[in-house]
Amino acid sequence: MSLNLVQAWKGARARLEAAGLAGPVIDARLLVEAAADATRTDIVTDPHRPLTADQEATLEDYVARRERREPVSHILGRKGFWKIMLKVTPDVLTPRPDTETVVEYVLRDFPERAAWRVLDLGVGSGAILLAILAERPAARGLGVDVSEEALAVARDNAAGLGLGGRTALLRGDWTAGLDGESFDLVVANPPYIASAVIETLEPEVKDHEPRLALEGGADGLDHYRVLAPEILRVLKPGGRFAVEIGYDQKAAVEALFREAGAIGVSTIRDLGDRDRVVAGAKKPLETAD
Repeated sequence: MSLNLVQAWKGARARLEAAGLAGPVIDARLLVEAAADATRTDIVTDPHRPLTADQEATLEDYVARRERREPVSHILGRKGFWKIMLKVTPDVLTPRPDTETVVEYVLRDFPERAAWRVLDLGVGSGAILLAILAERPAARGLGVDVSEEALAVARDNAAGLGLGGRTALLRGDWTAGLDGESFDLVVANPPYIASAVIETLEPEVKDHEPRLALEGGADGLDHYRVLAPEILRVLKPGGRFAVEIGYDQKAAVEALFREAGAIGVSTIRDLGDRDRVVAGAKKPLETAD
């Protein structure tokens, strides 16, 4: 006798709970929806709809993989971020709600019709850049990443969202080769986890996320030391920046940007009330030294 939607959801939830996973209710629902080609509404309004044999087999595969701590985003190959849906692979970081803090901050004062040039350093899946461009139709963006595999994911996401015409992607080492004073806005979510901390992370992160996108050196600050002066170099006078940080890096990263000459440096907290984004600006021409 085949499973129906509600039985499939309850069974998946029970298995994920038994495996000690965080968020088993949501994970189980997402896996059932994907395996059974159903929606959240279907599970509520048509709970006794049976799964086909193929759908049951797919669900079994999905749940078993999640029990082994593979991220749901990798199992399904996609993840929602801000207001967009992104393709996700093991070659890129899974976009997280904390990172939406960058997008939220940027859009507060980002004129909707202004033809801004945006640079996303370490573009990964394209999450930050594409979320901004989707909200600001006059803006254009450049995403830079050292990983060709990550750029391929970002390219697919830009095309899938209809943003390919306003998105350029470049393989490179941060700002190497970029002209100075070219961008109105620079955003980045650089690797910021201290090397010794990597092995203490949850298996979903340490075993499945690209280490290149996680590791920030002995104190987690290696990339900010490079980025602070370089971000100021490529910003236009009066241009702004917003970079994600680790919860305990506020003072150090703020100091690096102030030393590089940034003004108005401050830190924005995320929805969990943790320090998450250091932001500021380059001096406008009338106050430049």
